[in-house]
Amino acid sequence: MLSGEVEKMLASAEHDLFLRRLYGDKPARWDDALAGYDRLRVIVNACTRLRFCTVDDTMDLSEKRGPAYAPPGFAPWFAHPERKSAAVTVLCGHWSTLDLMLAPNVLMLDSGCLWGGTLTAMRMDDRRLFQVPSRLPIAPANAA
Repeated sequence: MLSGEVEKMLASAEHDLFLRRLYGDKPARWDDALAGYDRLRVIVNACTRLRFCTVDDTMDLSEKRGPAYAPPGFAPWFAHPERKSAAVTVLCGHWSTLDLMLAPNVLMLDSGCLWGGTLTAMRMDDRRLFQVPSRLPIAPANAA
């Protein structure tokens, strides 16, 4: 439902302005009273950039390494015992440092293809995995 708000904005005449104001780490926590670009930014951040959060839903969007590097008071979003999506299966990616992670209700398919790992897909009917190796890893822009 919330991602539908972002989809509607992207399809509107305001999409250019929205995209110019999209990136940012604030607000760092959902609030039902959020409106405008702040509301849309939190939705996009929660759906695409969230890795660590606190039990009160505050997001840390700067740390990108694995769970061992969680900032104090933060944990991986999927590790919170009271997470609202715990009863449903979540299929996601975008955390390549975790590699492929298949837990009962969390299926993380980012297996680092861009960095030399594999490209992973899952057939949902039977959860069969399909993987192909990366052609050539991308070197970071600052690599010498």
